[in-house]
Amino acid sequence: MSIKFKPPIGKFSRINGKCISLVGDDIDTDRIIPARFLKCIDFDSLGKSVFDDDRKTLKGNHPFDLEINKGSSILIVNSNFGCGSSREHAPQALMRWGIKAIIGESFADIFYSNCIAIGIPCFTLPKESIKKIQQYLDIKNLFLEIDLFKSTAKTEDLKFNLEIKETSKKMFLSGEWDATSTLLENVSLIEKKINELPYVNFNKDCL
Repeated sequence: MSIKFKPPIGKFSRINGKCISLVGDDIDTDRIIPARFLKCIDFDSLGKSVFDDDRKTLKGNHPFDLEINKGSSILIVNSNFGCGSSREHAPQALMRWGIKAIIGESFADIFYSNCIAIGIPCFTLPKESIKKIQQYLDIKNLFLEIDLFKSTAKTEDLKFNLEIKETSKKMFLSGEWDATSTLLENVSLIEKKINELPYVNFNKDCL
């Protein structure tokens, strides 16, 4: 059910998407992407293997297998999501399935940091609000518009004030989360600094 992967690039302030709900506390990284998939040499194939063991157990009834959830990009979760090991493969697998943002009660710290590093904002809401969204999704599809400037998520029927660390918010709005783009935008400064370093020898005869 994975969709074509398009990595986020640079700064952004809005995320629009269809929601998918995953009910349960303490969903760890080994459930998100089982350890046997960590031997991959890149992350490109991880999308199809996200929640592999859980999906096999539920035989097509896992939220990530249901046709109604096809094309979803905003994941709704409960408390302590992403606990367990620090594997960066977990958010990479979610992103390659199609997830662009996660809204939950709380997140494991390392998982949260790994998400921010690849451009997946993680927002928190009180337990009652998460339950309301999950109950709504039991009835019909929910499309949310997330505004990072205002830290809000809204649809025609619902509006929520999201919580996100101010440092993370600034990184997305400025694009500083994207280390690769930041480096490419500052090539001239990098080259200037390299040329100033006394121990760097650019004598081609020595290469």
